Amino acid sequence: QVQLVESGGGLVQPGGSLRLVCGASRRIFSFDAVGWYRQAPGKQRELVATITKGGTTTYAESVEGRYSISRDIVMNTINLQMDSLKPEDTAVYYCNSKLGPDSFWGQGTQVTVSS
Repeated sequence: QVQLVESGGGLVQPGGSLRLVCGASRRIFSFDAVGWYRQAPGKQRELVATITKGGTTTYAESVEGRYSISRDIVMNTINLQMDSLKPEDTAVYYCNSKLGPDSFWGQGTQVTVSS
């Protein structure tokens, strides 16, 4: 079983920045892919950004150019830098990791963008 724990969420004004961090109980570079998803009230969970073991990144069109996903081998974390935040970015953000047919999720962290 893999444990993922997110941190870094909070309340921020439009145009502001936040950095989400996901810690894993297993070496993150052992996963086939890791990433971030989000779920807004009344909406389905959607992909935000992913990065494969080889380093290929994928971003949702809505966050392209504003968000950046990275991995920290020393801290063993998956990070999401979010800039130029908009009210529509408000959601619970979930960390995800994939290993073969298995998919693991964190408990989520709330991000609220509001003035």
